[in-house]
Amino acid sequence: MLKIENFIDGEFKSSINEEFLDNYNPATGEKVGEISSSGPRDVEKAVKAAEDAFFGWSSLSMDERINWLEKIGDALEAKKEEIAKVESLDTGKPISLARRVDANRSITNFRFFAQFAKNQEAQIFEMNDATNYVHRKPVGVVGLITPWNLPLYLLTWKIAPALVMGNTIVAKPSELTPLTANLFAKTLQEIDFPKGVFNIVHGLGPSAGQAILEHPNVKAISFTGGTQTGRIVAKIAAPLFKKLSLELGGKNATVILNDADILQAAKGAAKAGFTNSGQVCLCGSRILIDESIADDFTKHLIEEIEAMKVGNPQEEDTDIGSVISPQHLEKVESYIQLALEEGGEILTGGNRPKLDKVNSNGAFLMPTLISGLDIKSRTATEEIFGPVVTLHTFKGDEEAIKMANSTDYGLAGSVWTSDLQRGKEFSKQIDTGIMWVNTWLHRDLRTPFGGVKNSGVGREGGQWSLSFFSEMTNICVKND
Repeated sequence: MLKIENFIDGEFKSSINEEFLDNYNPATGEKVGEISSSGPRDVEKAVKAAEDAFFGWSSLSMDERINWLEKIGDALEAKKEEIAKVESLDTGKPISLARRVDANRSITNFRFFAQFAKNQEAQIFEMNDATNYVHRKPVGVVGLITPWNLPLYLLTWKIAPALVMGNTIVAKPSELTPLTANLFAKTLQEIDFPKGVFNIVHGLGPSAGQAILEHPNVKAISFTGGTQTGRIVAKIAAPLFKKLSLELGGKNATVILNDADILQAAKGAAKAGFTNSGQVCLCGSRILIDESIADDFTKHLIEEIEAMKVGNPQEEDTDIGSVISPQHLEKVESYIQLALEEGGEILTGGNRPKLDKVNSNGAFLMPTLISGLDIKSRTATEEIFGPVVTLHTFKGDEEAIKMANSTDYGLAGSVWTSDLQRGKEFSKQIDTGIMWVNTWLHRDLRTPFGGVKNSGVGREGGQWSLSFFSEMTNICVKND
């Protein structure tokens, strides 16, 4: 039984109230540990540690901080398999997915930002009688609040740029998935990372999370999570004039144009819809198909979905594991019932699988494909965040664009076509932060990541992350 404590000033410490929350493996229903249930006093200690460490860390040269990022990346590389196993245990996702995506990307985040920071050039602007020097300063103590679907992947996506720009950190991982954040803190201890630079406060959003948001000495908040929670974050942080980055939900469209390679598109749409049991903000939870190819495409899509193995996340050939919790499973199932009430037809899935004894109490759901729904129905417009995808047909590109833009979200999407120029022009007309043509979740970390409308505020990645975690100042020197 694991006991997960806060990580403050380089040491593991129980919450001041000595209260704990239970942590479960969603694939078995078994309790695997307890985590500290922290509050404002714990946050105060973490912020104080971060403040005390700030001068020393920010005084290091950029090269010295880059060296630390590379050292962290190497230390995580040595634990790659352990990261994957722990992430699979905590989230219920397949071990193969945790290894390929979560563990890999957590390592890559540090190596990418180390190299990206190395390649930064000084910004100097000459005038006739003066020279302007753009200077970056760290923001100070920053708060990082991250979700349960990609725990270490998304936490390190924020940690690496925050550190390399000279900030110190107070982080709150999701209370549902604290294990890899804890493993990361242990790794920092093992490599003698400077104390107080990185701190973790575990607990619930209304207690630990809100205390981070409200603390006057936390100068920036980077939040990834649901749109409803994002509204709360913005309401608290904005009046305090904190820098704010919000990466929120999505209801993304996978658009199949009439000239698409149907087999390729069916494979891509299935991957986009059901990776990590549909619990990725970028998942294509609405598939829009040109009616001229709808029957053929749907047949191949169903074949792709039904070929996916649902079951024990620890087995190498498992494609789909559990959802995050029994409570979330019930929420997702309620949308399937809603879809039926709205006139939808279940083409495949819609039920819980019968699994062996080990996973018989797990939060599993068969990947579910639903047709016959109006594009503006609740099922087709509200974020479900589970293995449920709706299918819709359109006549021509103009209608497809209108349908793709018909939700309050605007995070991502994909379009499938044999005409790349057509795909590019189509993508420009979609109200979303990211579009892929003939692929999905193909990421260059130098590019901007983030959404429009209810999908967020701000961008992450490359230059955008470095800018968020720094204050840009200009020094104008008058020539003699």
